Amino acid sequence: MSGFLDRAKEQAQSALNQGKQKVEEVQQHRAGGDLLKKLGAAYYAEKRGSGTPEATQSALTALEAHISAHGDAFLHG
Repeated sequence: MSGFLDRAKEQAQSALNQGKQKVEEVQQHRAGGDLLKKLGAAYYAEKRGSGTPEATQSALTALEAHISAHGDAFLHG
């Protein structure tokens, strides 16, 4: 009986870990999308005369750092 409970506990822990991983992926995807929107907004503001090249570069640097750390999957879907 304890073997059955041990297996059930392992399966539950595995499912919990998979769920946590999926939540983290979704959060990273959203963060990447937010950074991409900020880059677009900074670029638009710069081209319209109300933004600066520094703000655009800062947004680009933040996006590139995110891509380096988490990949660019958010760009493809």
